[in-house]
Amino acid sequence: METKQFKAESKKLLEMMINSIYTHKEIFLRELISNASDAIDKLYFKSLTDDSVGMNKDDFEILISLDKDNRTITISDNGIGMTKDELENNLGTIAKSGSLDFKTKNDLGEDVDIIGQFGVGFYSAFMVSKLVTVRSKAYGSDTAYEWQSEGVDGYTIEECDKSKSGTEIILKIKDNTEEEKYDEYLEQYRLQSIIRKYSDYIRFPIKMDVEHQRKKESTEDEYEKFIERETINSMIPIWKKNKNELKDEDYNTFYKEKFFDYTDPIKHIHVKTEGTATYNALMYIPAKAPYDYYTKEFEKGLQLYANGVLIMDKCAELLPDYFSFVKGLVDSADLSLNISRE
Repeated sequence: METKQFKAESKKLLEMMINSIYTHKEIFLRELISNASDAIDKLYFKSLTDDSVGMNKDDFEILISLDKDNRTITISDNGIGMTKDELENNLGTIAKSGSLDFKTKNDLGEDVDIIGQFGVGFYSAFMVSKLVTVRSKAYGSDTAYEWQSEGVDGYTIEECDKSKSGTEIILKIKDNTEEEKYDEYLEQYRLQSIIRKYSDYIRFPIKMDVEHQRKKESTEDEYEKFIERETINSMIPIWKKNKNELKDEDYNTFYKEKFFDYTDPIKHIHVKTEGTATYNALMYIPAKAPYDYYTKEFEKGLQLYANGVLIMDKCAELLPDYFSFVKGLVDSADLSLNISRE
């Protein structure tokens, strides 16, 4: 089996990607989930005009699987999948965005929400993985292919077995070092918290097989483990709902859960603007100043989302200093973001 080399400029970019482009390693999951969402949106878009797809919106899902013993995380989707040429072009050439091409070629309505634009997010997987395997079967194709790479040394592509269209990405997580504890990404609760932090408003269900404990029926003090498939994300952000659907109680509950406050805010401001830049903003005036408000450690800023995906937790540029006490968020598809989406 032939090992193919990344193009010279792609190899340099991959080295940058692994070492310096992203601030936090945990965003690898955000990027791969966003890619899975894009793949589903492409097939959903096709299903709107092609009855032969035989799927409706409720049939689509993203599945996250964890295997601690083998140190793997698998991200699966039942979206459009990729042909051999698409694997070669989209994964063999860094910074080529298949989603951007799709967005450019199709006049997409509000029902289709393509997130990807830079074509580099996939490679964030190498920040935490020593081996990345992609198995994909394009919709309408009879053949599936496996793309595999350990990083800058190149990649292989060969045929594989996969019954249904879609893509699964298998990450072989790195071993711990003195500087980095990669084991954290093999913990169920850690993956759940990353999903809720960055991808809570991906509009397709993100599911995990979650381990629980329950008392055995035969005894009072013994427990047994059982697995239950759960949807981790809430899917619909409150700020994209119509104001007439929401009550003060809805806004206040969201504020207390999102910003970890025990008291209702004094006021909320819900804004939707369309024009040169289209965005939704939801801002709150807290009843009390933050405990560290008058210290050097206090950071002002609103949460910044792009198409419902969290990009920055504290974007200081969105608030003037005299409104630094305001909490809230801005969500837009039109803001100019850099290569790490910040």
